[in-house]
Amino acid sequence: MRFPPSFLDEIRERVPISTVIGTRVSFDRKKTNASKGDYWACCPFHGEKSPSFHCEDRKGRYHCFGCGVTGDHFRFLTELEGLSFPEAVTRIADMAGVPMPVMDAEQQKREEKRGTLYDVMELAAGFFEDQLQASVGAKARSYLRDRGLSAQTQAEFRIGYAPEGRNILKEYLASKGATREQIEACGMVVHGEGIAVSYDRFRDRIMFPITDSRNRVIAFGGRAMSPDAPAKYLNSPETELFHKGRVLYNMVRARRACQAQHGEEAKPVIAVEGYMDVIALAQAGFNEVVAPLGTALTEEQMALLWRISPEPVLCFDGDQAGLRAAYRAVDTGLPNLQPGKSLAFALLPDGKDPDDLVKEQGPSAFRTVLQDAKPLAEMLWMRETAGGNFETPERRAELDARMRTHVARIKDESVKHYYSQHMREKSQSFFGPKWGRQNNGKQAGGFGGKGNFQPQRGKGGGFGGGFGNAASTKASDSLTRSAIVKGGSSAPSLREATIVLTLINHPPLIDENFETVATLELSHAGLTALHAAVLDVMASHLAEDGKAMRKTLNESGFAELLDELELVVRRARLWPATLLAAEDDAREALKQAMHLHLRARTLHKELRAVEEALTTEASAEVFARLIDIQSEIRKTDATEALIEGFGQSSGRPPGGF
Repeated sequence: MRFPPSFLDEIRERVPISTVIGTRVSFDRKKTNASKGDYWACCPFHGEKSPSFHCEDRKGRYHCFGCGVTGDHFRFLTELEGLSFPEAVTRIADMAGVPMPVMDAEQQKREEKRGTLYDVMELAAGFFEDQLQASVGAKARSYLRDRGLSAQTQAEFRIGYAPEGRNILKEYLASKGATREQIEACGMVVHGEGIAVSYDRFRDRIMFPITDSRNRVIAFGGRAMSPDAPAKYLNSPETELFHKGRVLYNMVRARRACQAQHGEEAKPVIAVEGYMDVIALAQAGFNEVVAPLGTALTEEQMALLWRISPEPVLCFDGDQAGLRAAYRAVDTGLPNLQPGKSLAFALLPDGKDPDDLVKEQGPSAFRTVLQDAKPLAEMLWMRETAGGNFETPERRAELDARMRTHVARIKDESVKHYYSQHMREKSQSFFGPKWGRQNNGKQAGGFGGKGNFQPQRGKGGGFGGGFGNAASTKASDSLTRSAIVKGGSSAPSLREATIVLTLINHPPLIDENFETVATLELSHAGLTALHAAVLDVMASHLAEDGKAMRKTLNESGFAELLDELELVVRRARLWPATLLAAEDDAREALKQAMHLHLRARTLHKELRAVEEALTTEASAEVFARLIDIQSEIRKTDATEALIEGFGQSSGRPPGGF
């Protein structure tokens, strides 16, 4: 709602700004002059040991001479405590003893409805807490003990239990005066078309209340006790009170824990993946931890994190799914970076989540993970270069173009400038000075530089004379006949088509071989684009099976290429690459194809190295190595032909082709 300026002025005048700020900081006695309404404190927005945060009652303003934050009563509450503006106005009005402005009938009705919904949610939270301590909650209490959660921790997080019955909660809420419409509006029952009688949404689950920025219960998360439950974790649906993409679990406690207190510096807020991790870390002494609610971090949630601290630490599980989630967070956060406002990424040991780590190795192990957190810029560079082959000017130019595209998404011009500079320096350091500069010493193109890349040439301009030319020509002819370079033509090579189509039709194999698949090098431009799209689909969790993967790719404009791949594979009768193949057969075929592909690529690189060596050292030893590589290439081609022939002669699956 809109507030009249006169009303805002009145409540500001009635409540000194030092009164609002004094609820969150301790004023410095030496520098403060209370008689003049002049107050100094250590800044609650950034860590410091000497007071540089100043508030002045006469002006009703605050300013920090250390980090530059400034504002009035309302901004202090919205920035530090994460309140919405209407919530901040309500807080100040309550302190001033001034009634809120009269709303129109529609606004009044909506606010009254929301108020009663909060009451219903609080009733439900109390009910679940009571049920956990009753005889019906014995199994749930045993589970929580086995997870190492103390009674004190359970009480602090208001953990409860939802009994198995279909109508137990509904009947309890009704007995307390809640109407059917209110219970449904809170999302506490399943109802709607085709459901004659509504029933409790949460049954036989350990319950975790989810609160808003004012610590009011707005939703629940439920962990199933039965292993046969269709969903292990279940959150409340979207309601008038709850929008999961705009809420962080444990935000109120974490915000308080992050503030500078008792002479200690402010702590960065830590975001983990689930609320069980939040609770386990809090019990281990890390109260500054929050979690999204079953989704990847949204822009709204990142804005909440930045309200708490300027550089939140995003902590991800140590597996491939965790790494993909971290890379998604890089893309979400990148456009909204601002001066002094960024993200850090802490990656846990492989196979561990925070709960596992602190239980097995203690809090110090998690502190070590936090100390090793990487800034967003390093995560971006790592993602774009990990496992990549940048031996040619074209591939380095491609990396340059990708990084330019990413950096261009940053909205703040100052941050964008420094990111461009940082990535240019990383590129020069990574590739060495001869790749970052032209022969005349001027900086080559890349991240803002001018000029074109000019590779160093060997003496004599070419491969040298004598038998060197003949040997290299034979090797080149052999490679031309091999499938690893056929992708340069209009049609993709059979091997590359088989690998990509197998991954598309059997997405679980991508997760099983993620590092290898993510760094897969392909010769065909169309397959390279399709490969990138496949990884994006997996990162967005849009492909549960091969049909879903193909549907998403078709909608993204790859229908024609997929039809071409299907035709190539069917002509060769390579049935393991199709949707009809059993996953075990597809797995074995992929293993063979990937081995041949990687082996051929390695041989190709070795051949180039030997050819370069021949330009400066045309010795018998180098020539012998060239002959060996040629022989290995012929063996690889022969093995591939044998496997492809097996596909043609086997005739499987019956009727499949």
